[in-house]
Amino acid sequence: MISGRRGDATGRGRARRPGPAGVRAGARRAVRRLRRGRLFRLLRRIGPVVVPVLLSIADALLVNGLEMALELGVSVVAAAALLLRRRWPLLVFLVTLPGLYIGYIWFAPMIALYTLAASPLLGSARTGGTPARVRARLGVCALLLVAAHFLPYPISDFEPTAYRENTLVLIDACVTSAAPIALGLLVRTRRELASRVEDLTRSLRREDRLLAERVKATERARLAREMHDVVAHQVSLISLQAGAVQVSTADETARDGARTIRELSVRTLEELRHMVGVLRAAGGDVQDTGELAPQPSLDELPRLIEMSALDVTYEGPAAVDDDGGAGSGPGRPRGARTVERAAFRTVQEALTNVRKHAPGARVRVWVDAVELGAPGGAGAAERAREGLRVEIRNGPPDATVPVPALPGGGHGLVGLRERAQSLGGTLEARPTSEGGFVVRAEFPYGAG
Repeated sequence: MISGRRGDATGRGRARRPGPAGVRAGARRAVRRLRRGRLFRLLRRIGPVVVPVLLSIADALLVNGLEMALELGVSVVAAAALLLRRRWPLLVFLVTLPGLYIGYIWFAPMIALYTLAASPLLGSARTGGTPARVRARLGVCALLLVAAHFLPYPISDFEPTAYRENTLVLIDACVTSAAPIALGLLVRTRRELASRVEDLTRSLRREDRLLAERVKATERARLAREMHDVVAHQVSLISLQAGAVQVSTADETARDGARTIRELSVRTLEELRHMVGVLRAAGGDVQDTGELAPQPSLDELPRLIEMSALDVTYEGPAAVDDDGGAGSGPGRPRGARTVERAAFRTVQEALTNVRKHAPGARVRVWVDAVELGAPGGAGAAERAREGLRVEIRNGPPDATVPVPALPGGGHGLVGLRERAQSLGGTLEARPTSEGGFVVRAEFPYGAG
């Protein structure tokens, strides 16, 4: 029983109070929730407009009361005019002067003069706001406020011989006019400095970006030269050796293989030369780039498959026509050359992967123009979705064929997918249930 009571006393007797750190954390969370609320955003937007008006109305009521009709009316009009002080600062300031002269209110004219000094409209080109004219306008407005504050209402009550009292009122009027002008100019200068700092920051970022692009361009040109010096030398040696074998051997099979190697080497050198030209053009070294080489099309697929040394069954597109077929005639759809180039590269990369990962496998390459379909479209919309479908499907590898030790970067399929997406198409690459692999891509015409 004693242990039970003790357990109740320690476990459920008194709630644990949060410490000072917990109270501060809860207060910060409450403030953050309040700032994110709609009411806070509304108050933040209308507060700077409404609060000065309310203060000026309170000033008018405290100074004039409810009995002085003219003074109160003029003061309330001056206070209400503050609602438009950001749009017409000079006009609003002039409207508030009678409130100071007749109703003897301070808040409305001082707020209007501060807004005038801080307003960017005062120094804008539309209002002819040169620095000299801005200073002249502010000086005139300051003199008007000093006069409205210094001269009594009615003017017949002015006593020129009351030197001490007039001096104190004049000093008070000068301070009343100088303080809002100084504060307004300070805020305006701070705003202009912030804008200039922001412009300078953007300019520095733009210069950094241009410098980085220039460094990248220089690096591209350097890599292009290195690529040409190293790769072109090795490929040239391969071509020469293949040519020597082709001339010296009497074996017809070896001669055909050497001829194939020589043709591949020559084509590789041509593509390398024009790729180097593109890189040099991107690097600013354009004196000897020349024109780009003719890009591969579907007409070259049979030759690519023939030189792949794989067991490939090829089903190509229909014959060329002038009605928008997939061929290379003048009636091809817009963007067909870009699409055919993407299809050629897809088949090329897929065959390379077959040689690397599935040696000895049977391969089926299917390329044909298809209707990809435009959802909710007809006529021209359907034509815009006519495209090309490419499918490369291989079976399981032959266990008796050794796997070649070919290097790979692991970026081939990623590059093909990015190319397809850039043309508005899709690419699917997955293993099959038979142990093979399939790569299927669809490219809509009109994308390139």
